[in-house]
Amino acid sequence: MRPLGTGIGWRPEIADAVERMPGIDWVEVVAENVCPGHLPESLLRLRERGVTVVPHGVSLGLGGADRPDEDRLTALAERAEALGSPLVTEHIAFVRAGGPLTASPRLEAGHLLPVPRTRDALDVLCENVRIAQDALPVPLALENIAALFSWPGEELTEGQFLSELVERTGVRLLIDVANLHTNHVNRGEDPAAALAVLPVEAIAYVHVAGGFERDGVWHDSHAHPVPRPVLDILTDLASRTAPPGVLLERDENFPGPAELERELTVIREAVTVGRERADEGAEAVSAGGPAGGGVAVLARPVVGARERVGVAQAAVLSSLVAGTPVPEGFDRVRMGVQARALASKRADVVAKVAPELPVILGEGYRTAFLDYARPRPMTGGYRRDALDFAGHLLESGRPGDAGTRRRLREWWLDRAGPAPRPRGRLSQVARRVLRHGG
Repeated sequence: MRPLGTGIGWRPEIADAVERMPGIDWVEVVAENVCPGHLPESLLRLRERGVTVVPHGVSLGLGGADRPDEDRLTALAERAEALGSPLVTEHIAFVRAGGPLTASPRLEAGHLLPVPRTRDALDVLCENVRIAQDALPVPLALENIAALFSWPGEELTEGQFLSELVERTGVRLLIDVANLHTNHVNRGEDPAAALAVLPVEAIAYVHVAGGFERDGVWHDSHAHPVPRPVLDILTDLASRTAPPGVLLERDENFPGPAELERELTVIREAVTVGRERADEGAEAVSAGGPAGGGVAVLARPVVGARERVGVAQAAVLSSLVAGTPVPEGFDRVRMGVQARALASKRADVVAKVAPELPVILGEGYRTAFLDYARPRPMTGGYRRDALDFAGHLLESGRPGDAGTRRRLREWWLDRAGPAPRPRGRLSQVARRVLRHGG
């Protein structure tokens, strides 16, 4: 695959600016946000100009205990083919847990959660990656994620975990230097130590993004300027290898085109400094095989590993979204931070997939949604969540203002069918519609 160059995450909010931006060699699009048969005109125009488009998945959950969902794999493959992409990318994360494997309720995180760096989790991940590779028409690259909490009893460092994953599957890596910084602040992990053992020849491209620190916790927001520590990690990486591609991620709080271009310039400069160091031989690092724990090992039976990983992930996710006790060995404060972050993200995404709800409910939307979500885990995706939230408000006789309640009822009726009776029990038909989507 030819080098990608400098890119930016394509988002509808900045589509026009991206089209006009000089020096953009490629873009990345969230795979779940595009439909193969109805691609945005902006993406089509970029493709016609020869700009590479890479689909970036967020919902496959290859780090989960279950085998990858066939429908999700098919959808990702269709997007790669529709976009003419040279590769697809996903995350080393789990996004759901529970279900038949663990005989527990099925739960959705609505966000990327870290897998434990254990032999069991690595065995499961490797098998899931092979299944995905067989189903996809182009190479797969996986991204290291940011985390707010650590798993107790981990057996491998991040660098060792990634190195062995590559060695056992041949998968490529999407290294997010902002996530390395996040894990440095939140989990005390040394980014340089992770980079030192990475198989740099497996890197497909690099993510760069901004965030913010609050009360000693770094939040990977993708809504703030790229900070100097992240650029320094990028320079360190570039001193070890020439990144085939570097991409700026921005998901919210979009600045003007000039500011985006300035950030891209700073990113290019950070890479240039790293390459100059490599040329001078300063801080030269061998690009040979991974050191310390990166050799292939025989996997234990994956069926048993799936069950063990599944039970552990279900307990963690249940504590985060359903209010069950935090499993032993976890930092309760950090788990609380993660739980609040998941709830906040859930409210934000529901507001995006159902933008009428914040308009109808006004300033009371967020408080009402967080009150609704606290005892009610998400089980069917964000659109289902929006519908259930509206139905819950109507069933409980809210909002108090009759006009607002009427508008909410009309919105719900337009999407769900029979209306719930105020302050009463939902009719059987309405319950069925709310549960199954009609």
